Amino acid sequence: MIAHASHDDASECARITMAHARTFSLASRLLPGAKRRAAYALYAFCRIADDLVDQADHDNVARLGEQLTAYRTQLQAALDGRPSGPIFREVAWVAREFDVSPDPLFELLDGVRRDLEAHTYDSWTELERYCEGVASSVGEMCTYVFGVPAGPAMRTQAIQYARTLGTAMQLTNILRDVGEDAQRGRCYLPAEDMARFGLTPQDVLTRGADLARHRGWAPLMAYEVSRARALYAAAMPGIALLHHDAQRCAAACATGYAGILSAIEAQRYDTISTRARIGRLARVGILWNAWRYRAPAPDLSALGHGPRIVWEPNAVAKNTDSLIRLA
Repeated sequence: MIAHASHDDASECARITMAHARTFSLASRLLPGAKRRAAYALYAFCRIADDLVDQADHDNVARLGEQLTAYRTQLQAALDGRPSGPIFREVAWVAREFDVSPDPLFELLDGVRRDLEAHTYDSWTELERYCEGVASSVGEMCTYVFGVPAGPAMRTQAIQYARTLGTAMQLTNILRDVGEDAQRGRCYLPAEDMARFGLTPQDVLTRGADLARHRGWAPLMAYEVSRARALYAAAMPGIALLHHDAQRCAAACATGYAGILSAIEAQRYDTISTRARIGRLARVGILWNAWRYRAPAPDLSALGHGPRIVWEPNAVAKNTDSLIRLA
């Protein structure tokens, strides 16, 4: 009976993952069975919390806040050995099996709660803090599951890289979903960055498809895409620290999400009226390249410094200012 229940619980988490995360579900196929099951459980846990706050409007914020608090209580009960429901039974299993710290699990819930409170961000520093809560936390969870064979000290380093990758992926989500988020009354693009290109968060929330024709829109998006690529580049060395049986999955996630940036560029940065997507053949190519992926030996002399983000915002701004003049 217990084994049957576990199979049903794992199947439910797999169903949620495959229904909502094409890139992640494809990448997870590169994991061995137990790690794949754990990845699906963590995704399902995060997805349910995210879907909860996505229902928010002015009339139901208090009620959704109470539901999120209840979700947090269920998580604590699961970690204390009293799980209820398929997702929390699976999360409890993951925590035991892979010794996952509870900190990033609760950090995720604190992060998504911000969507009940804040709908605009003044600066990259503010937005980065949000990205850390809702996505860097996921990178940290996955690091425990993927494994770091060199031991706890090196795992701390691997977590730093994974958290940077999480930020890169969340920024990619934000750039892809500008139009969808605006319909929910949210603008994640930093107001400080927007001002450099003659735009405001209110423009995103009110101008609709016309916004993509604003002379500052493409340069703004190019600016943010450049930032995201710098984050991906900084995160990639961390893949070499993971257990070899998880490196391909991590590489597929990183390259798959980074590919969305190219899709955004291909549609001239219009993520207001349409959602940038990676085609099926491109996804197969990503999976194939990940299958052949072999991480280079890590540069141990540089690891103590953690991820190094090499990005020159002033140079990017100068180039995008030229785009404005050409427009």
